[in-house]
Order: sequence, then structure tokens, then C-alpha cells
Amino acid sequence: MNKIMSPGPSRREFLEHASALGAAGLLGLQHGAAVADDAPPETRTVRFCHAPSICLAPQYLAGELLRDEGFSDVQYLALGTRAGPEALASGKVDITMWYTTGYLPVMDAGKGVVLLAGVHLGCWELFGHGDMRMLSDLKGKTVVCEKFLGGDQILLSSMLSYAGFSTNDVKWLARPGGSAMNAFIDKRADAFLAFPPEPQELRARKIGQVLLDTNVDRPWSQYYCCMIGANRDYVQRNPVATKHVLRAILKAVELCKAQPQQAAGYLRDHGYETRYDIGLQSLKKLNYDYRTVNPEDTLRFHALRLRDVGLIKSTPQKLIAESTDWRLLNELKRELKA
Repeated sequence: MNKIMSPGPSRREFLEHASALGAAGLLGLQHGAAVADDAPPETRTVRFCHAPSICLAPQYLAGELLRDEGFSDVQYLALGTRAGPEALASGKVDITMWYTTGYLPVMDAGKGVVLLAGVHLGCWELFGHGDMRMLSDLKGKTVVCEKFLGGDQILLSSMLSYAGFSTNDVKWLARPGGSAMNAFIDKRADAFLAFPPEPQELRARKIGQVLLDTNVDRPWSQYYCCMIGANRDYVQRNPVATKHVLRAILKAVELCKAQPQQAAGYLRDHGYETRYDIGLQSLKKLNYDYRTVNPEDTLRFHALRLRDVGLIKSTPQKLIAESTDWRLLNELKRELKA
């Protein structure tokens, strides 16, 4: 399986630039900075999903840091924009960042996925055409999504439930010809839930208007958009490796917060988002915070909404008890003190 990488700054240049932030002690980004009291990872390989979403930047930057964590084979597998949780459950990938709502049906089905940490709060923006101005204007309208039970359709179902609607109060256009965003642009749909860089593209092209922004509009802005999930078997077989991977991602989260210009340059130079301005806009807007927000609150909020509309059957308590493990996160919060 091939790695997805493009020519860009050398690893040494990346680490030197990170150290130049003046926060190298905070981030532990110096060459050879793996924590000394950890045992070596049980495996030298880790596989992530590759998806065209800027909010996943920390897992791409983590690829450089993982070499100092003892990994020699870091893979990013192109499995589509909504395939992350199923790929984790099947063992195609080991660990990945993904949209919180995309995990919930997989967790509800008892598949082999465990959540390890929250990464950032809202990144989705709901766009509409014409005279639509708010979430309630969706009633009776056509909403496009990539697929049923994908992260976008599930999140929008949670939103509808919160607003007192059912999923039958809108017309779903799933798996349109071309992308979901193109279906919205072509006005085959009245509304579209977009993730970075799609909101930036739509605004640049002056297409539609924002009905709801999960980065600023409550209650959505209080809950994690993306979380780190892992294949349960990988975690059980490789607990030390899992901690190393999680630590590298969380260090990269701090880098995205402290120096979005550096992170946007890395995304550009390695082909993840070649439009530097769009990448930088997205990173500056995202609220990366794995420290202060309780990830269980996010799961409770969405699980209750999704039970109301019949998309999952499990209680929040069951999902949290059976499909989460915050022990490594809590350890790393202490190790990576600000």
C-alpha cells in the first residue's frame, strides 16, 4: 500500500521551523524528542485515512513527528471522504481523525472502534440557496449528502432533531452524480453541509449563504467536530505504539494552534491542500482544543439526538462505556503541559 506524500520541505527543515516557533519546549518537537521513559512501540507501522479535509491537518503533520516516536512506516490511505469509521472497524486503517457523528453508527453496531481523544470543535457550515436563512428553513427542502449514515447526513439529522424536526422533514439527495458540493452548486439541492475547504471555496465563489456555522453557533460550537478513533485490536495489541501515535497527533494539534502559517505551508508543500490561502483561512478558524472540552459531552449530546430520530439504538452511557478509552489522553495531558 502506497504512502500519499508529495515533495516538500525536508524533515529536518520541518522540525527546525517548528522549533523556531519559540515553543519547542512546549511541543517537544526537537529532533530525537521521543519521551525516554516509554518502551519502544510494538510496531513500526501505522495507517491513517487520507481525506481532502483541512481540519485533519494534525494527523498529516504527525507523520513527521512519528519518526521520532519510533515509526518507520507511516501510511495515509485514500479511502474516500466518508469511509474512516468503517475502515477503522474493518482493520484497513489503525488510527485516524474523523467526524464525531460518523463514528456513532459504527459504535452503535458494536464494531471494533474505540475513541481516544477529541481534537477540535466545529468545522461544518450549513449552506443554503435563495431566501433560506436558518436551520428551520430546511423543512421541505432538498439536502444533499455524500451517503446515508455518513458524517454529514448524521450531523444534519442531529441538528434537525435539536430543532424539533424529523429526518423525514427534508428530502435527502444521497450519492449525487459528482460531489455533494457540486450538486449544491448546480442547484440540484437547496442545502449542503460543508467541511473545510468547501466553505472557503463556496464563499470565494459567492455561492449560497451560511445558515449555521458549527464553529460559532451554539450548541454546536460547544462540541467536538473531529475526534481520534482507533481500531480496537490495534490498541489492544499495541498499547505503547498507540500512545506514541496519539502523542504525535496532539503535538501537531499544538503546532496548528501556535503557527497556522507553518501548518498551512506544510499542507501546501505536501499536496494535502495546495491553495495556501484557503488552508490558512481554515486553520485559523478552527478551534483546536483537546485539553479543556469533555469528549463525553459531545457523545451524549449527539447520541441523544440520534436516538430521537431512530438512527442509533444505544444509550450515550453504553457507547461511552464500550467504545471509548480516555486513559492515554489523560496521561498525555499531564505530559504535554502547557
